Amino acid sequence: MKKLLYAALCCLALASCTNLESERYDAINPDFFPINEDDAEALVVGGVYAAFRSSSGVFYCAYGVQIIGDMTTDLASCCWVNDSWIPLTTHNWTPNHNYATRNYLDYYKYIGTMILTLDRISNVDMPESSKALLQAETHLGMGWLAYLLYDFYGPIPLPTLENLKNPLDEVIVPRATEEEMQQFIEGNLLQSLEGLPTRTSEYGRFDKGLAYTVLMKYYMHEKNWAKAEECGRELMKSEYGYGLMNRYADIFTLENEGNKEIIWAATCQRGTALQLWHDHVLPGNYPTTNMAIQKWDGYKVPWPFYHTFEEGDDRLSVLVGEYVGTDGAIFNEETDIAKHGNTYSGAVPVKYGEDPESTGDGSQIDLVVYRYADVLTLLSEAIVRNSGTVTSEALDLLNRVRTRAKLPAYTMADISGVDDFLQKNLDERGHELWFEGVRRSDLIRYDQFIENARRRGSTTTKDEFVLFPLPQSVINEGKGIIIQNPGY
Repeated sequence: MKKLLYAALCCLALASCTNLESERYDAINPDFFPINEDDAEALVVGGVYAAFRSSSGVFYCAYGVQIIGDMTTDLASCCWVNDSWIPLTTHNWTPNHNYATRNYLDYYKYIGTMILTLDRISNVDMPESSKALLQAETHLGMGWLAYLLYDFYGPIPLPTLENLKNPLDEVIVPRATEEEMQQFIEGNLLQSLEGLPTRTSEYGRFDKGLAYTVLMKYYMHEKNWAKAEECGRELMKSEYGYGLMNRYADIFTLENEGNKEIIWAATCQRGTALQLWHDHVLPGNYPTTNMAIQKWDGYKVPWPFYHTFEEGDDRLSVLVGEYVGTDGAIFNEETDIAKHGNTYSGAVPVKYGEDPESTGDGSQIDLVVYRYADVLTLLSEAIVRNSGTVTSEALDLLNRVRTRAKLPAYTMADISGVDDFLQKNLDERGHELWFEGVRRSDLIRYDQFIENARRRGSTTTKDEFVLFPLPQSVINEGKGIIIQNPGY
């Protein structure tokens, strides 16, 4: 499947399978109309899937939502002490800050592209089953991207099909209301379920497992615990086939791509799309078998967070606090702080296995976006919040993740009440899902995000910083119709 999917992406840079030479399927072109199934397929791949790529999409290792979100929390920092990264760590971003606003600038446009895509494939002569799948994939793409932007920026402008078909009219679309935004996200995600397979047979494509996962995250965002619990229970059904890998490190290797724990990953393949995780995190002297791997000494897990892990936690096998470098130098907390200072130092978040074929241009190991451990711990939280009590089922779900990490299971005697359980769940999610883009939303949901920043020394954060600002350029071009978020 990976070859099939990215072969289609490659076609976009050249020409479609028909006579539409050099057609840009990922741009809004009111004059393009697909005429056959191949065109429709390429339109969906280029207009929908492209938004979620690891190399240039919303999950890009350099500034995608996973990285930017975690960088505003206690579990991430960057050694490149410059104007891109310092404001994220210190909570001192503005509407002109590149990384705080870049996910809006780069990916908001895909909402319009997907709306046009849905319209343009509706009248293509092709088997109804193929059309239903492509429409469902587009609905999921719209709901998912809208949710990611909503989580970062709040309600966004939602253009109508008429707006998009008449771009020369230069209509300024105001931001949606909260209710309109919620209806758009939930409506598209629910509609996608009508045409998606339970599990895709073509690895890398969307399916119901992904749709229910995004829905669950959306419901947790809205604190709709009952619906979140329903989604989590759905994903536990045997027909989905999800499960935990025996070893944490095995989730993120080339040999185990597509393993039972992965719900969706941004697929990578040499020659088409690569991810740059090791490039961004490994120090220059970090010992690797493949010496061609680039090492830029960037992202770290700060030492205070590193020390919250329990002794014997198996997840520390790929979160490295000490090693002997290729130059013989010892890396540890003392030497790292001496080099980078207290704020921008930390353990090395190796996480992924090596790509033995890397020639220094990135890794072909798929970038994991959502996985089953995330669902189990969210379900555990949802059950307790929904029932108002700590149940044995919720405790068991949390323990499934803990014991996989070779930690002792909690007993009811270890839990003093609902608040204590929820805090243990939050802590476990931090230890399990570091640099997977959930920490910011978790802390916000627990009402700890701003307090967490202040404890780390931020004097510039505000209560309103639970949302990033819209880019100042968007506000300027909005001419008073598009309104900035409060606090900016």
